Amino acid sequence: MTTVQDSPVLASPYQRSVASYWNAEKNPVNLLLGDVDGTYHHHYGIGDVDWSVLEGPEDTREERTIKEMHRLECAQADFLADHLGAITPDDRLMDSGSGRGGGSIVANRRFGCQVDGISISETQVAFANDQAQKRGVADKVRFHLKNMLDTGFETGSFRGIWNNESTTEDFKSSETVVTL
Repeated sequence: MTTVQDSPVLASPYQRSVASYWNAEKNPVNLLLGDVDGTYHHHYGIGDVDWSVLEGPEDTREERTIKEMHRLECAQADFLADHLGAITPDDRLMDSGSGRGGGSIVANRRFGCQVDGISISETQVAFANDQAQKRGVADKVRFHLKNMLDTGFETGSFRGIWNNESTTEDFKSSETVVTL
């Protein structure tokens, strides 16, 4: 296995630092949210919060809160998919900064198209490919260890590309954070 320090995908010390963080990250909240229905996102969510989840029995509050947070994550992925336009099963999409793969799974489920997700985290790529395999969509949804600034994919090979809450570095070495 290539170490983060030796990876040709990572072009700067900053990118190596980000990749190291995500390769080691095991935040149980992020995994618990995905455990709700097996779709693992890795972002904050969008929409109106149902604050009633804080009411009711104390012993089930965490479960209700986790489900609500996951609902908001799914709403954000659906919002992005809504804005991809008219996608057909013959199209190909890129999830740039795919994380654990939830957005790619959503796009494939909705459109039936091929989706290539990219991440600079080997751990996230392995996790996401495992999820695609478990869901039986690995023939159409694939995850790659690639840098979104230089993917190596052929120009014009995608019908659409989206990015949902990624941290990367632009060509001038300043941090860029894209958040919906």
